[in-house]
Amino acid sequence: MTDVVALAAELLTIDSSTGAEGSAVDFVSKWLIARGWNVTLQEVTRGRANVFASRGGRGVTLSTHLDTVPPYVAPRLEGDRLYGRGACDAKGIAAAMLVAADNLAKAGEQRIDLLFVVGEEKGSDGARAANRLPATSKFLVNGEPTESKLASGAKGSLRVIVRTHGRAAHSAYAQLGESAIKPMLALLPTIDSIHLPSDAVLGETTVNIGTIRGGTEANIVPAQCEAELMFRLVGDVESVRGEVERWAKGRAELDFGSYIPAQHFHTIEGFEVAPVAYTSDIPLLGRWGTPLLFGPGSIHVAHTPDEYINVNELRAAVGVYERIARSLLSA
Repeated sequence: MTDVVALAAELLTIDSSTGAEGSAVDFVSKWLIARGWNVTLQEVTRGRANVFASRGGRGVTLSTHLDTVPPYVAPRLEGDRLYGRGACDAKGIAAAMLVAADNLAKAGEQRIDLLFVVGEEKGSDGARAANRLPATSKFLVNGEPTESKLASGAKGSLRVIVRTHGRAAHSAYAQLGESAIKPMLALLPTIDSIHLPSDAVLGETTVNIGTIRGGTEANIVPAQCEAELMFRLVGDVESVRGEVERWAKGRAELDFGSYIPAQHFHTIEGFEVAPVAYTSDIPLLGRWGTPLLFGPGSIHVAHTPDEYINVNELRAAVGVYERIARSLLSA
């Protein structure tokens, strides 16, 4: 029987930062082919592909992503923790899904598919492409670090770029220009005053001022300034758009960017349940069946230099994925 911790460690030795997932795709596809799975590689961009593996289909698809955020952090095992980039987000999860699906197949269950996508950490181009595949599953079990709880729902997201304009001038004669940075500095602190919706399951809508850029040199009055905001949505996006437009009216220009809706997920009786505040690929995989979200590990250490997964939790996750699949297939 495959040791899930050893498999996860092998995956963690591969640098698969978004855009450079080729080696991880090759590793996973060869692992599956060696165990008798029917594997399809769906090219997303040159050198990058989604991995779709099937036995018979028409049941449950286990899915997560193979890409990670940079920079690469090599794996190390310390006590009961496996450290490394992707340990919990989401290569440890991928390893648990691989072992669980293979265990089910060896036990005679043919209604299990596996889908591993690229690009989740930056635009989700893999999931968008995967939704064009001929999916037949009734349920999609997506993997993200949920602290081994079934997620009752997930917040959505909305990106907004805020722009202010001024007039350039030599800083020695600043009175001849108009700073674009000053009105931005006055506007941004007031974002917390706008009314944002809440949800009984997902909680409050939140906003983060993620970036701010302005000016070119210290001796030039800045003519341009922009900031990027990220809203974590719990409901209707149009009400948030309206509030932001009223907030910025007459003071800044807005450019509404990528949007992922908030979602409520299917759950199973007998499992601990809790909502999550982050987004996943689930909204982009609508053809793959009724969605569930589950994974070992904590989002609080994902994307950090000390990202890790508890090896006992990782081993337990194999059995939990098997239990989830069997429960869904027996419904």
